[in-house]
Amino acid sequence: MFSKLRRGEPTLQSSGPASAGDTMARDYRKYVYRKILFIIGCVVAAIIVFAYATTYGSSNISMWDVYSTIWNHFFNPELVDPYDEWAIFTIRLPRICAGLIAGMSLGVAGAAMQSMMKNPLADPYTTGISSGASFGATLAIGLGISVGGAGDAGLVLTAFVFSLIPAAVIILVSSLKHTSAATMILAGIAVMYLFNAATTIIKLGLSDSSLSAVFNWTVGDLSGTTWSDCQVMLVFTIIGTVILWALSKKLNILITGDKNAKALGLDAHKLRIVLLILISLMAASIVCFTGIIGFVGLVAPHIVRIFLGSDNRYLIPASAMFGAVLLMVADLISRWVIAPTFLPVGVITAFIGCPMFMYLLIKSKNSVW
Repeated sequence: MFSKLRRGEPTLQSSGPASAGDTMARDYRKYVYRKILFIIGCVVAAIIVFAYATTYGSSNISMWDVYSTIWNHFFNPELVDPYDEWAIFTIRLPRICAGLIAGMSLGVAGAAMQSMMKNPLADPYTTGISSGASFGATLAIGLGISVGGAGDAGLVLTAFVFSLIPAAVIILVSSLKHTSAATMILAGIAVMYLFNAATTIIKLGLSDSSLSAVFNWTVGDLSGTTWSDCQVMLVFTIIGTVILWALSKKLNILITGDKNAKALGLDAHKLRIVLLILISLMAASIVCFTGIIGFVGLVAPHIVRIFLGSDNRYLIPASAMFGAVLLMVADLISRWVIAPTFLPVGVITAFIGCPMFMYLLIKSKNSVW
């Protein structure tokens, strides 16, 4: 043995633990790299879909003309064709940007809600938060009843106030003893049906023009969004995403159960309240301008979780980008199916989401978490 040490050859006793530690460190780096590569892949996919969607439309504008118009709009305004500029910057780009932002927001909200409830069937749509926001926005749009005055601020605030009602019901149910995640979701679904019925009653009293506007809005539509709408959605999406990502470690603890969270010094009930307020605000800011777009918050996090697992440090940013890709692709399909007219994007996401929802309902297992 001493001769081996003199020659510099490692012995079994000295090399074993170090080799095992090096292997574990190497495996962990590979584990992290795979997750980061997946997120980068989602970002690249979002850029590709965004770039292609900009060139697709009923107007006969070539790909070269699209990108030259965008370049000249910022650097050579005198060379811009007015019609091409109007079609791209007034019709196409606001719609595509709205799909990008809304997909990010719904994906993040769905990922946080599923982790909070430890159930892959949870998202702002299935728990009634979107329906509450929809009812508030319908009051503001159809009847002119809003909290905080007219304009975008009043619209968002009204939707947010009513989205807090389903959130409050979920908080109340979660505070009861022996309450399961399924019970909280069912409570949210019950409130969702109540708000849907109330929204229908309001529709019955609207004029034909107001009813048409509200109908297109309630099925989920990106066509009417403007740059100012995108700015409002972007602000709430960035704020909500950053805060939820900052809380990702606490969300990971919450997945292990309330008892374990309490043992680690985490107040699970207070954390749920904070999370539901954030999710409600994000959902309200999207619903106000795009209407109810269902299943994006359900499908995107679940697909991402298949590849990345349930670590919210990676799940939240990946769900944001995958949700953006999913909604932009759904919007492309909605423009292509019956071109030159289009379907509301909420119809397409429903066709995608319903089979996935049934699959989750049948196949969901606790081992996913």
